[in-house]
This record gives sequence, C-alpha cells and structure tokens, in this order.
Amino acid sequence: MKKIVLAILVMAWFVTGCSTFPKDDIKVESETDPKANLSGYKTYAWLAAVGIVEDAEGIWEPPKFDADGEIQFRVNEALRNKGMTEVTNNPDIYVAYAVGVDMDALDLKTDPKTKLETLDNVPQTGLVVMLVDAETGFVTWVSTATAEMKNLDSETQKKRLEYVVNTMFKDFPKK
Repeated sequence: MKKIVLAILVMAWFVTGCSTFPKDDIKVESETDPKANLSGYKTYAWLAAVGIVEDAEGIWEPPKFDADGEIQFRVNEALRNKGMTEVTNNPDIYVAYAVGVDMDALDLKTDPKTKLETLDNVPQTGLVVMLVDAETGFVTWVSTATAEMKNLDSETQKKRLEYVVNTMFKDFPKK
C-alpha cells in the first residue's frame, strides 16, 4: 500500500512539475560584445538605477505580484547558477534591467469568423537585462525579451518570468 501511495505522489509531482503555461508569444534575444570575455567575470553587483514602470492602477501587474523583486530574484538565481557571486564592493560587472509596457500596441490578428487579418490592440511588455563591465563602463552583454501582456494570475506570471530569465541566460558561460 505504501508503494502505491508513493507512486501516486511521485506521479502527481511529475505532472505538476511539467505543467505548461503560455509562452509562445515570448521572444528572447541576447547579444555579447565580441571583445568581452564573459567567462572572466566572477562577481557582480546591482546598479542602483534598476527599476520597473509603476503600475499604480493595477492594469498589468497582478495584485500581490512584485515584478521588481521577482526579476531580481530570477536574475540572481541565473547568475549564481552560472557560478557568479554577488558582492557589495569591487564587482567585475554591474547588472541593470528595465521593464516597459505599451498598453496601446497594435498587432495583426486573424478574425476567426471572417479569416481576415485586422489590427487589434495587443498590449506588449519588454524586459532588458544588461551586464556592464565595472572597469570600462561598457555594456558587455544584453538580453531583451518581449511578450504580449496577458491578464494572468501571479503564479503563471512567475512561471513566464522564470522562463524568460532562464532563456536569456541559457548560453551565458558557466564558471
């Protein structure tokens, strides 16, 4: 009996761990300065000027969802997974990010009834993460992500953000 219960628990964990979320609208691109030696960076610190566009009206940020905190958490996690250490003094690189939302963006959508393409309001969001060489002040790596602004719950937003940051740092060299 214990084996059956254990098998059910393992199967339930596997199924929930593999749950899907909408990500087909997410586009991520990363670029590295060809002269930069990313594998030479071991430490990082956050620039003081990081931030997110305020959403005082609650139009695009779900209630109880701290986008700033979640972005920083995910980027910290990605950099630690690549063998980097956050420091408060003398980092090799600085990390900065910016988020933007365009609630008036238009896109072509196919009308399911007429099969004709029409312009439709499709709010868009974008995330930019940059790594700045602490010695030179030059951006050595930048990654951008764009996606449709979807009215999703906090947990789904967290999964989408985790996917975005993991994709951004996928090809970043490990120490």
